[in-house]
Amino acid sequence: MQDFSDELRALATRLDEAKGYLKIDELRARRPQLEAEMSRPDLWDDADAARKVQTELSALVDDIGQYEQLDEKLTYITELAELAREMGDESEEPEIAAGIAELATAFEHLELRSLFVGEYDEKDAVCLVKSGEGGTDAQDWADMLLRMYKRWCDSRGFDFQVESISEGTEAGISSAEFTVRGRYAYGLMRAEHGVHRLVRISPFNNEGKRQTAFASVQVVPFFEEMANEVEIDEKDLRIDTYRSSGAGGQHINVTDSAVRITHNPTGIVVSCQNERSQHQNKDRAMQMLAAKLLDLERQQRDADIAEIAGEAKNVGFGSQIRSYVTQPYQMVKDLRTEHEVGNVESVFNGDLDGFMEAYLRQQRAAATGEAANA
Repeated sequence: MQDFSDELRALATRLDEAKGYLKIDELRARRPQLEAEMSRPDLWDDADAARKVQTELSALVDDIGQYEQLDEKLTYITELAELAREMGDESEEPEIAAGIAELATAFEHLELRSLFVGEYDEKDAVCLVKSGEGGTDAQDWADMLLRMYKRWCDSRGFDFQVESISEGTEAGISSAEFTVRGRYAYGLMRAEHGVHRLVRISPFNNEGKRQTAFASVQVVPFFEEMANEVEIDEKDLRIDTYRSSGAGGQHINVTDSAVRITHNPTGIVVSCQNERSQHQNKDRAMQMLAAKLLDLERQQRDADIAEIAGEAKNVGFGSQIRSYVTQPYQMVKDLRTEHEVGNVESVFNGDLDGFMEAYLRQQRAAATGEAANA
């Protein structure tokens, strides 16, 4: 009879770790409070507050449910292995081995949660994709990136909404702002923040030459209640209204009440043209502005810390994070993590999880190392 004790002990350790990073004890204590809130007859008088309670409860139930399923499965397999060993019944070995393998796979998926170490990782994300050097190819590349993130969102069941878009002069887009809504949307999308480089045979070059194009992606967390996070003085704002224009199509619902807000002290500009009314577009743009101002404050804080430590640290765009090459070979490679994929088309179709997970693992390792050296 095969001895499975080492594998089962390892799984028990992983289950105990999951209880920690999922904060199961805290969730179980919080659950009755949320259920009581949900049962209040006047809860939906404030729809925004009600949705927050509903979202928190849904995530809580999901986490507890996943943990308890793993606990039950591990208990069953452990008891089965002990009984088979006592009885000398080798016929149970295939079921035990299959159960251990199934649990190991389940833990691998669940342990992604432990990689979210950022303060705002659970929040939605506000994103900006903008064409850079490369002319028409860069504008086409920016449009390809926008489509890539749309397909990634679709594959994960996340909500993807383009808030505003500026069409390219000949093809593609000059820039687009979009939001990604879903649990850990910001935690995942922050792996995409930086400059993306494309190398290909240009469809816009009559000589069929290889062309390099750049586009930048900016990602900040989205806050529904901006007032609690950052104060914005209305006197610092220039608010312009205009009729949305451009090709639209798959990107936007054209309205007559688009809003552009300029924050004069920082020069940050945000716009929204996707909502039905000017008031809604303004509220949405203000939320996006708050997110960007908060990120700017965090960047400045990081820069101040780096200066004190005597480190040269880039706190914005400035160097490519990933290269996408279709000629003379097929390869997508992240230059920060060394993670690479040979199937470029699958990446363009939204297969980004491997890159995001590699980045998160690198970030957690760095955070763990800094804590150990502190």
